[in-house]
Amino acid sequence: MTIRKAVFPVAGLGTRFLPATKAVPKEMLPIVDRPLIQYAVDEALEAGIETMIFVTGRGKMAIEDHFDLAYELERTQADRGKSVAALEGTRLTPGNAIFIRQQEPRGLGHAIWCARDVIGDEPFAIILPDEFMVGQPGAGCMKQMVDAYDRTGGNLICALEVPIEDTPSYGVLDPGTRDGTLTEVKGLVEKPAKGTAPSNLIVAGRYILQPEVMDLLATQEAGAGGEVQLTDSMAKLIGKQPFHGVTFDGERYDCGSKLGFAQANFALSCRDAAMGDELKRWAKALL
Repeated sequence: MTIRKAVFPVAGLGTRFLPATKAVPKEMLPIVDRPLIQYAVDEALEAGIETMIFVTGRGKMAIEDHFDLAYELERTQADRGKSVAALEGTRLTPGNAIFIRQQEPRGLGHAIWCARDVIGDEPFAIILPDEFMVGQPGAGCMKQMVDAYDRTGGNLICALEVPIEDTPSYGVLDPGTRDGTLTEVKGLVEKPAKGTAPSNLIVAGRYILQPEVMDLLATQEAGAGGEVQLTDSMAKLIGKQPFHGVTFDGERYDCGSKLGFAQANFALSCRDAAMGDELKRWAKALL
């Protein structure tokens, strides 16, 4: 089946960015001039996904407002003869933006399960906005994964290599046969103890899953960190359905950390046609 729906878990508190995130959702923090959540939605649209499902929490209304019509702003700009082209990506097709409340922070797996009734019996995508993926135009991370799904079916996750010492912070693949960018997944371990990781391939914030994972999440007990881990339920599908990792051809920035957020802003700012050259000259002089 075609991948038509994507889930965006955006209920997190963003405590690593306090006090900036006291009143502003971390997903609304900008990379250059667009918030993180906008990049994630654009990536889904590029992959042909139609319905965006946002699993939110208290204090996240700014995300809903961002994808709504800004009548006063657009009317004022039009009256002044100014373009509103910059807002075009923020207006989703009516009915294709769905917002679901996760009442308590019980983990990524629980957040995905909250969207079960909207997903129904369809395969679906998951995009974590914190994992900022930069690919070539027309070949973003989710587009690469949807293309792979058209060949393999089943379940797919984005797989990236990291230094082995970093694996305790991630879900890690136990890899099987490799074929180009595709890696067979024999097992998944969530946040393995130091020295126990089966590989240095991590799960990097992009998924295409079959709807059966929702039945597993319904009874999934708390795992690492005392939360309902999506990795634990995905692992139970291995051997029952095709399961592959897709190595992303592009750049990844961990925008859940201050360092990754700063790196993403600097990298994209340097490529900006209007200010990139001047910024690089300034940075060279500064350093």
